[in-house]
Amino acid sequence: MRAIDAGILICGECHELNRQAPEGVSQTCSRCGAIVHARRPNSLARTWALLITAAILYIPANVLPIMTVSALGQGSPDTIMSGVITLMKHGMLPIAAVVFIASILVPTFKLVGIALLLYSVQRHQPLSARQRILMYRFIEFIGRWSMLDIFVIAILVAVVNFGRIASVEANLGAVAFASVVILTMLAAVTFDPRLIWDNTESDDDHE
Repeated sequence: MRAIDAGILICGECHELNRQAPEGVSQTCSRCGAIVHARRPNSLARTWALLITAAILYIPANVLPIMTVSALGQGSPDTIMSGVITLMKHGMLPIAAVVFIASILVPTFKLVGIALLLYSVQRHQPLSARQRILMYRFIEFIGRWSMLDIFVIAILVAVVNFGRIASVEANLGAVAFASVVILTMLAAVTFDPRLIWDNTESDDDHE
């Protein structure tokens, strides 16, 4: 049984359990006074908006140069993929693998995973609540690792600044990539996981 079926609502601010007021009555939390909703208002619409924006920015994030490394006045801009290839050519396979996973696989999985989650909830697709909630938790868990590339670039730009001898400059691709990461993190936050259980009929989760 869901909490809402028992007439109980949880406050989104302090997580206090509140007895549900009669329908049509605006309800506030008995502890902190915040407005209490049975479900986050417009959760699916907001998540779709953030996800579509992130998907659009994902194209320039991978096409535009993400940074330029110069040594002795010479250097060429690198995209994420060209940077991975360069690392592989220099025999730095472990670093190349980390960059590839954190900068390409993780954002792609997040975009596809959130889209599948939203679609399955809206269209009542044959995914059990257990499968959906595991997908949601995994998306939340891997979200923080998407910022690895941005942290590395920020550190390099700040530390490696020796004029014409050596320098690192961030490019527009880094801005687009950071925007994708932030938008997908916000999309995971705005999605209300309780909608997963609202859309699930009895299945093997109750066994």
